[in-house]
Amino acid sequence: MNKKHRKTLDAIFDTPVRSDIAWKEIELLFKALGGEVSEGKGSRVRVALNGVRAVFHRPHPKKETDKGALKSVHRLLKESEVM
Repeated sequence: MNKKHRKTLDAIFDTPVRSDIAWKEIELLFKALGGEVSEGKGSRVRVALNGVRAVFHRPHPKKETDKGALKSVHRLLKESEVM
């Protein structure tokens, strides 16, 4: 995990929940942590990380992840024992 991934990880766990993290950065973090990211139908993205699976929707038309999705990313990272 490089410095940029660490910065993204820290931003995900910031309080209050942020709404300015680009989804692309979150996907890169999943991959850097050894996760598998695959395409689903439409804007769906399947993520498998340390045996924990989740499905997310890529934000559109903007690139930033909303607070609700970020809370789900936070939960996935905790359940997969990354943090």
